[in-house]
Amino acid sequence: MIKKEMIAMLLAGGQGSRLGVLTSKVAKPAVAFGGKYRIIDFPLSNCINSGVDTVGVLTQYQPLRLNSHIGIGIPWDLDRNIGGVAVLPPYEKSANSEWYTGTANAIYQNLEYMDSFNPEYVLILSGDHIYKMDYEVMLDFHKSNNAEVTIAVMPVPIEEASRFGIMITDENRRITEFEEKPANPRSNLASMGIYIFNWKTLKEALIAMADQPALDFGKHVIPYCHEKGSPLYAYEFTGYWKDVGTLNSYWEANMELIDIVPEFNLYEEYWKIYTKTEIQPPQYIADNSMVERSIIGEGTDIYGEVYNSVIGCGITIGKGTVVRDSIIMNQTQIGDGCELNKAIIAENVKIGNNVKLGVGEEVDNDTAPHIYNHGIVTVGEKSVIPDGITVGKNSVIFGVTSAADYEDSHLASGRTLIKAGE
Repeated sequence: MIKKEMIAMLLAGGQGSRLGVLTSKVAKPAVAFGGKYRIIDFPLSNCINSGVDTVGVLTQYQPLRLNSHIGIGIPWDLDRNIGGVAVLPPYEKSANSEWYTGTANAIYQNLEYMDSFNPEYVLILSGDHIYKMDYEVMLDFHKSNNAEVTIAVMPVPIEEASRFGIMITDENRRITEFEEKPANPRSNLASMGIYIFNWKTLKEALIAMADQPALDFGKHVIPYCHEKGSPLYAYEFTGYWKDVGTLNSYWEANMELIDIVPEFNLYEEYWKIYTKTEIQPPQYIADNSMVERSIIGEGTDIYGEVYNSVIGCGITIGKGTVVRDSIIMNQTQIGDGCELNKAIIAENVKIGNNVKLGVGEEVDNDTAPHIYNHGIVTVGEKSVIPDGITVGKNSVIFGVTSAADYEDSHLASGRTLIKAGE
């Protein structure tokens, strides 16, 4: 019988709708980050660095890129005969085919997978946060308190606390109460969506609560354990942790990587972040080009100027083009004489010559101001922008566009151009 002390279940099914067109064709955990990485690389690397070698990745929304990125887990040393990484999509049952309806329902549908490793403990993770964390330290805390459930928490400013699940603890960090997004929070310890359960406790709770619609950890499973009197503890994490759930937080987290002394260092020897990398030639930076405070991925050719930007792999930036405060994802081609200001350009985009992005006044976006804001220009993957187009701030373009789609070669600030069928 296989016996694993702790296995991890990584929830990677979310759409991430607040990332707008960045996630219209790809699951949020598969979105590129920091040049050559994808968001899911962070929890996967944390697992292997923490000695957790069995990880079930629960996919659902647009899983194709995620599946091919994870493969059999080689970059993270997760290609194991016993354990390793397994991609777990919702599967057809003979009676009825069920999508995962909530975070805990997804785990419930994979009881057999977990049971096959007969673990002592199950670590539940989310696939869309940027952080480094040693789960072994959290497990030691869990064991030393004889906890049945340990919830990783992070102190947040009290004025932001109403956005989170908030834990109220005694002096020994035992959780006495918790409140889901309280209007008047009584504590600033926010749940990070990272849990360690004793396997027996988790299994019993999932089976008992299985009939709940949209079965969720915060709403159902943890309250059930608490009411049963299971010891619940809060493990306080004080390192860097970022939920890149909005375009602005995604942009900020990328920009923090290029600080002279970054708060979050991707290149520490003892805690590596692993990813699947294509074999690419080195970066080429032409004689009269200019690069300042930027990350430049492999296989990228720069003939223009790049300032304060995160540039992925296999990108071309043409002569006379100036890129500032922008994120450009893999395999994108940018022509000559362009100007990009605070733009997020997804993968495989083609931008013609003499295109200006992010110019003019800032105006609220006309279709989704809650998504497209902070002056950012967003261009979805595989989009094409023809020569000579000028685009304002808080605007979004998605699809293969032609000159006829723009009035006087211009897309005003706050406008949305999404081609049908994209």
